[in-house]
Amino acid sequence: MDDCLFCKIINGQIPSDMVYENDKIVVFKDIKPEAPIHVLIVPKLHIGSIQELNDGNSEYLVAIHYAANKVAEKLGIYDKGYRLINNCGRDAGQSVNHLHYHLLGGKFLGAKIL
Repeated sequence: MDDCLFCKIINGQIPSDMVYENDKIVVFKDIKPEAPIHVLIVPKLHIGSIQELNDGNSEYLVAIHYAANKVAEKLGIYDKGYRLINNCGRDAGQSVNHLHYHLLGGKFLGAKIL
């Protein structure tokens, strides 16, 4: 998508603080972190939201979770724990229409939902 912020980051048009990359996924630091570690896990294929997952692109969901474990290990929070968040749609707070997960950690996050 030509106007998608995350597609522009993936294509190198917008700089980011990249943490991890493989053939399906990029992971970069969130520009407004809400925890000591706050990164975004984004598929390289433009998928608008989790509602657009289908038989042809569902492997990206597995790739996202695999990348989450790799990044948690790399950033030293794998053993203590981390949170994965996916916002789907405007009412849930999705601000970029490209499937992505927030990985947060580096402090005690508690059991809160929000």
